Amino acid sequence: MKFSLIIIHLGTLLLCNSSLAAVLLGLKNKISLLDHPACSPDLNPIENIWGRMAREVYKNGHQFQTVDALREAIFNTWSNVPTSLLEKLASSMPKRLFEVINKNGGASHYRVLFLTL
Repeated sequence: MKFSLIIIHLGTLLLCNSSLAAVLLGLKNKISLLDHPACSPDLNPIENIWGRMAREVYKNGHQFQTVDALREAIFNTWSNVPTSLLEKLASSMPKRLFEVINKNGGASHYRVLFLTL
């Protein structure tokens, strides 16, 4: 039985020590490296959530006086993200991949997808 292992390394190739370490580890162990952009919002559904969370935390121009107050607002906003939204984003991955592949790595309409919390 043949098994495949997929490792996703978050970082920009050769721009940080961890990326260089990942490349060297891959070369040493004969691991195939995939060339993909370091910042791929089309293929990173969490970017949709971060954008919505930022708008929610700072809605109506709200400013925070302390780091603790900001942290609390972020945690409260995160805890109110419905599971259904996370499921919807996760289930969008096959379509996201297909669209980016069809556009030869170009931007998809998911880059501007905003889902309501």
